[in-house]
Amino acid sequence: MPPDSLSLDDQPDAAAAPASNSAALAALAAATTWSYRPGQPSAAEPAAWTAISLAGHGRIDAAANAADWLARLQQKSGAVGVSAEDDEPRWCTALAMLAWLAVDALGRSPRYAAAIERAATWALQDRGKTAARDPNVGHDTMLVGWSWAADTHSWLEPTCLFVLALCAAGHGDHPRVREGLRLVADRLLSEGGANFGNTTVLGQTLLPHLEPSGLAAFTLAAANTSSSPDESPPIERTLSYLDAEVQQAQSPVSLAYALLGLTAWERRPANAEQLIDAALAVGAASVAGGPSIHALALTSLARLPAAERFAELCRDRAKNGKSKPTAAVDAREELKAAS
Repeated sequence: MPPDSLSLDDQPDAAAAPASNSAALAALAAATTWSYRPGQPSAAEPAAWTAISLAGHGRIDAAANAADWLARLQQKSGAVGVSAEDDEPRWCTALAMLAWLAVDALGRSPRYAAAIERAATWALQDRGKTAARDPNVGHDTMLVGWSWAADTHSWLEPTCLFVLALCAAGHGDHPRVREGLRLVADRLLSEGGANFGNTTVLGQTLLPHLEPSGLAAFTLAAANTSSSPDESPPIERTLSYLDAEVQQAQSPVSLAYALLGLTAWERRPANAEQLIDAALAVGAASVAGGPSIHALALTSLARLPAAERFAELCRDRAKNGKSKPTAAVDAREELKAAS
């Protein structure tokens, strides 16, 4: 049964969607399997991005279908596995929280409040492993974030997702979230951008990639880490990297993450919609069955107004309770302490 929500007639954004996105939204709304590739079974990540994207474009009834499926995956502990068949790993708990929050933000009454609370309780107890500092490894291995799998090291991307989900759920001031933000800032490369894992190894700086760079930028913006990128050179260099590389992106998923990061910092390129259309065309030509639900969900989320709504959803609600200057000063002090 769908949540107490807006009806389709109440959803002006759906009707106003450009034609290129209308087809993607129709495919997402009609989906009953949310997968990484056509023909594969449902997985939690594409289901969550589908719910978040559809909610961002005002299609709350369709978004609730994917959100409800995620709720059925929730375990007694509060965690969510990667699929109906696999209870572990449980990093998708963060994405499920964001999906439920996105749907509840538009509904007339909260449907997933209990699920979100159980997931947040589990997330605040879960922690990635630390390791002794090693001069051959550039990042701070003592910082505690979140991991891809239980009992493994903290990594950038799961930490970003849990920081976003917990900030959106009102836990932005929790010490685990603040340390997670320090980890995200610590993983930025000195020349800008972020790698999937480390910063330097054996004295060699690793290469940045669009997906982790965009997600890190989006996370730091949503958490009110700085009122201006000029106040944090690593963030400004990361945005400059995204500014330049986003024009060359051909992977729909990587492009979507880059656009989300730039949009959150009000640096969205003027040709963003054309970039998405071009990337999806490349994907349609190279992938049997066309772009996956995963790719369609992320690229639709990267379009307006969904990208801006997602950034607003993830804003640190604890910081929002303070004046912006006060919040920015607090966060800058944390960044200085982490540097």
